[in-house]
Amino acid sequence: MTVTLDPAVKELLARSAPAEAPAGPLTAPELRVAFAASWRRPDTVEEVASVTDHVLPTGVRVRIYLPDVATPVPAFVWIHGGGWTIGSIDENEVASRAVCNAAGVAVVAVDYRLAPENPYPAAPVDCYTVVEWLAAGGAGDAVDAGRIAIGGESAGGNLSTVVSMMSRDRSGPPLAAQVLICPVYGHPDDGFRSYADFAEGFGMTAGAMRFFFEQYVSDPAQLNDPYLLPLRADDLTGLPPALVLTAEYDVLRDEGEEFARRLTDAGTRVEMTRYSGQIHGFYGLYTDLPASPRSHKHVASFLTRIFDRRV
Repeated sequence: MTVTLDPAVKELLARSAPAEAPAGPLTAPELRVAFAASWRRPDTVEEVASVTDHVLPTGVRVRIYLPDVATPVPAFVWIHGGGWTIGSIDENEVASRAVCNAAGVAVVAVDYRLAPENPYPAAPVDCYTVVEWLAAGGAGDAVDAGRIAIGGESAGGNLSTVVSMMSRDRSGPPLAAQVLICPVYGHPDDGFRSYADFAEGFGMTAGAMRFFFEQYVSDPAQLNDPYLLPLRADDLTGLPPALVLTAEYDVLRDEGEEFARRLTDAGTRVEMTRYSGQIHGFYGLYTDLPASPRSHKHVASFLTRIFDRRV
């Protein structure tokens, strides 16, 4: 295998990527503390019209970023990554603000419950609750309750598709699109080549993913549930248009691209791009990488076209 990492990624890896999660011996709470300590808000972030935190009646916290637009704007529900176990709405400040301004949308970041204290299905339940709250007008007059898209990175991409499936199956609020960045759709034992090729040395590891599954799944039988792993679904029809972004050097690359193919086969309009030379987290976590702002513009362009009804 010839490795042609982006030079900026090589430099990042040489400094030891701070979000790389060990397979052990840290517990999930200890790992959260370590991750929070390693993450810092960038010195400069884009200004948006307003940033407000809200607590839903169910107890779920959301943060809403609004652009400087006079009329009601569409909502883009954003779900952070972290293997359903670590992370928070704080870690994607740069991406949330950039997309808010560039697409002219309200970015609604979700602070869902984390495993292992709250294993599956707590996270998708929380995220679906946010979509219902938005559709009912919970965010107020500044947000158009009839125009909602959803997206996320890594575990957040998984949850975005799961919520899309839940909304389809429950005749819930219609979603205009799903944005799926380095998403989780299968299990480490599913045999995808990228799990072998990039198991170590590229930030996110195969061992880290096993650790995260151990936290999230309380019963191995749940691994057959399509609401946990959408690649297990027999029916992917009726899901919203999707933008799928994968990273060339990511254990999750192949399952994300396989899912994009399956969505296409099921009749869903899909735009799929592999970001060459990049690693897991290039979109929302490692925002100093040159590819990061490019990917923010990519997502904003997709959302603009979606809400202008041009795709």
